[in-house]
Amino acid sequence: MTHAYLPELPGLMVEEQVRAALIEDLGRAGDITSNATIGPEKQARAEMNSREAGIIAGLPLAEAAFRLINPAIRFEALVTDGARVDPSTMIARISGPARGVLSAERVALNYLMHLSGIATYTARFADTISHTKAKVTCTRKTIPGLRALEKYAVRCGGGSSHRYGLDDAILIKDNHIAVAGGIAEALTAAKAFAGHLVKVEIEVDTLEQFAEVLAEGADVCLLDNMGPDILRAAVAMNAARSGGPIILEASGNVNLDTIRAIAETGVDYISTSKVTMAAPTLDIGLDMAID
Repeated sequence: MTHAYLPELPGLMVEEQVRAALIEDLGRAGDITSNATIGPEKQARAEMNSREAGIIAGLPLAEAAFRLINPAIRFEALVTDGARVDPSTMIARISGPARGVLSAERVALNYLMHLSGIATYTARFADTISHTKAKVTCTRKTIPGLRALEKYAVRCGGGSSHRYGLDDAILIKDNHIAVAGGIAEALTAAKAFAGHLVKVEIEVDTLEQFAEVLAEGADVCLLDNMGPDILRAAVAMNAARSGGPIILEASGNVNLDTIRAIAETGVDYISTSKVTMAAPTLDIGLDMAID
């Protein structure tokens, strides 16, 4: 199930991304194949079609690719980002100068196939745990330069986003704890440093560490590499906390075979890099007819 409202990709960010991709593809001389074989007066009509079932994400980038190559190209989206499509669904119609359509085709499809693949794979995780309160969330394990787009695709697939970078939340991991001198020391320092809008999360891998976190207090506790029985024990400990429960996030060994059992323990979030780093692309093609 997708979110009722998807975040909007700002046009400025989309154009910056797509412009760089087009410049990379055009190289020093432009599309010499299209220039060599197609006259400048030629017009083209094309359709983008899904070759398999999935969830669409990345239409604003596909549209921008054609528009930036040639503003005379018309891009008509027939579905919206977040839409579930069947095989052979027509996603968009493109028409205009043939050279431009052909020059923009690969960049447009690359974004659309990659982001739709992430949305589709995320949906498989989200659908598997839809009977629980848990939400699947992505991590900072993303392709450099594509993080905002990949996290957007996760949202299109019904997932949620973890922090975007090192600057929007404090996440104290095992190495931070080791250097800081312990859980209490790390949490005390973090809470003194954080502004009133900055959340503090800390990672633990044993129930003993978790008990210390419950005593010290944190906004979120990441329960790393704990099996379902230990996770259920942690959920029970959290429910009995005198100061009220904190948010629980499970991570480690999360895949389509394990996520159901993890979600059924009662945790709030399940984070996995699989949705961004292991998602196959969605097969989408562009079929052309020359006028």
